Amino acid sequence: MTSIQHILFSAIEATANEKELEWVKTKANSDVKAIQIAFVSAPRFIHKVAIRVDEKVIHSVVPDWQIEEWTLERLVRVYLLLHIPNEHSEDYVKNIETLFDTAEINELVALYSALPVLSYPEKWLFRATEAVRSNMGVVFDAIGFGNPYPFLHFSELAWNQLVLKCIFNDKPIHLIVGLEKRANRKLAETLSDFAHERWAADRKVPAQVWRLVTDFMNDTILADLDKLFQSNDIQNQTAAALVCSETSFPGAESLLENYPQLRASIQKGQLSWKQLEVHQLCYV
Repeated sequence: MTSIQHILFSAIEATANEKELEWVKTKANSDVKAIQIAFVSAPRFIHKVAIRVDEKVIHSVVPDWQIEEWTLERLVRVYLLLHIPNEHSEDYVKNIETLFDTAEINELVALYSALPVLSYPEKWLFRATEAVRSNMGVVFDAIGFGNPYPFLHFSELAWNQLVLKCIFNDKPIHLIVGLEKRANRKLAETLSDFAHERWAADRKVPAQVWRLVTDFMNDTILADLDKLFQSNDIQNQTAAALVCSETSFPGAESLLENYPQLRASIQKGQLSWKQLEVHQLCYV
């Protein structure tokens, strides 16, 4: 048993009853066809209850993989996937693809949740980007939130599409693994354009999206920050102040000087992106 299999089994063991545990052990040690059938039929034998898992142990093996809010059913399904033989890539991919092709929504959630631990990660790029385009909210969330696969494997174009889809649907972008590490100029410029479109339609822009422009400032984005400062929305003002305090772009520091209370609050550690994260969760 690999380390990740062992960790997931420990989480199952901590949550499942004796009958469920016996079922999982039996199915995990079966042939491929039986494992595939068990993956599909898991809800008939496994309760959909919250799991107990040691987050630090998980992250020691798969950094940033967030499984703490999974149900036991989802965990068991991912654990079963890890028992599909992976020695031969063609057979392995075919067996996983069979499950994708026939999956209902909860099965898709489990499959996309498992991408960080499936073998041959490059083979799942099409499936992963397909999930970003999905109109099924829980499927998008499975690839977009608490899932390190996009951060590790998406192209810049695919990454930007993920972030923008999240913003367009007013979802909390801070749940995207590696959000700030993969910020890029094209995304920053697109976010500025997006803000202009929303403002023209008298609509709001989630304040924390501005955290993605800090390293890619230009005169247009500086003017955007000025507009945020002049709004009556404290969240917008906070975002503008945080960007100005973090960037070295000419003009940002002098712009922040016009708002001494905000600058003082940042210096005292009283304002942060974390506060805007909480606000967006409430907003959503």
